[in-house]
This record gives sequence, C-alpha cells and structure tokens, in this order.
Amino acid sequence: MGIISVEQTDRLYWLGRYTERVYTTMRLYFVTYDTMLDKIAKEYKAFCEKLEIPDIYKDGEDFTRSYAFDENNPNSMMSNLLRAYDNAIVLREEIGSESLAYVQLAIYEMQKAAAGDAPLLEFQRVLDDLMAFWGIVDDMILSENVRNIIKAGKRVERIDLYGRLHAQKDDLYREVCRLTGRIGRCNLNYRKDVLLRLEELLDEETLDYNEIVSQIEQILEV
Repeated sequence: MGIISVEQTDRLYWLGRYTERVYTTMRLYFVTYDTMLDKIAKEYKAFCEKLEIPDIYKDGEDFTRSYAFDENNPNSMMSNLLRAYDNAIVLREEIGSESLAYVQLAIYEMQKAAAGDAPLLEFQRVLDDLMAFWGIVDDMILSENVRNIIKAGKRVERIDLYGRLHAQKDDLYREVCRLTGRIGRCNLNYRKDVLLRLEELLDEETLDYNEIVSQIEQILEV
C-alpha cells in the first residue's frame, strides 16, 4: 500500500478512538444499568461525572435510553459507533470489507437493542463485534502503518478514559507502555514529551488523574 494521506491518517486514528470509546463506556454502562435497575436512579449522575459529559437527562430511565441509543446525543454510544462507521466506510480500501462488516454488525446489534426492552444481550454482542473488529485489524490488514494508527488511537482513547475513571496504576501503566511501543511505528505526528510526562506521572505514589487526562489529550502535534 502507498503513502497514507493526512486525511486517511486522521480517520484511521479516530476509527481506533471511537471503537474503543464505545467498548469501554459500554462496559461501564453495564454496571450503571444494573445499579439503576436496583432503583438507585441517581447512579447515572456519577457516570456522567466520571466521564465529564453533561447531565442532560431527566432521570435514570431517560439516561438509559438516550445515552445508549440517541443518535442526536453527541455523547451517546450509538452516536460514537456511527462516527466509527463513518470513518470505516471511507477507509474500506485501507481496512478491508471484513473489518468494516464488524462495525456494521455492531450497529445492527445496537439497533436491535434499541427496539427491545432488555438490551444487555445485544450489548454483549456489540462488544463481541468490536473485539472481532480488532482481531480482523490484526489478522487481515497488511499495512503495518494502518494497523498501528488504528491501535494508537485505541490506546490514546483507553488512557483518556482510564484517567477519567480513576483506573488502577497498573492498568494505566500497561496502556501507556502499549501506546509507546505502537505510536512511534506509524506516521502520526506525536509529542514524545507527553509520553515522558505520562511515565513520570505514573511513577508518583499518588496519581494525578486530571493531569494524566490533560497530557494524553495533547499527545498529537497540532
């Protein structure tokens, strides 16, 4: 495959970020959904707080529907999945039809979940489709550069979310190591000083999660 354009690079990077965003937030949503079923309706407010997204919801029931399925809610899982698909469809030549198909399947399962009253089974299938997508990326995409850009986006998003969710130090350290080993092997213009600063932050006894999030948001050169 020839040189990857700036536009293609950006789309590949955000394909990685959006698929990871749906995957990780859906796993967290599982816990919140179960808690709200146990009548702790305000649990969704803590969810919004953790992710630093606006609480635009009337109540727990509104949250479970809108955050999951509302295409007009820019923070919803559905809207992020559709953004992933918008990038994937343009990148069909770079990522292949099989990779694209798993993003399409994930959307299909989300639509099934929206039409039913018990969405968790379909949500599990969405997670399975996204894992299959990443497996196909590893197995079927010949271009190492394309694979690395997608996976760098995935790691950046995971570090960002883990920072917001106050993940364990070992989990964050693992993801920073994975990003460091990946991002230097593709044509992303990134800031090495940010990676060094993240390593310093993770060496501290008490993690400064706000600073971790602030740093990872600056990883790419503008």
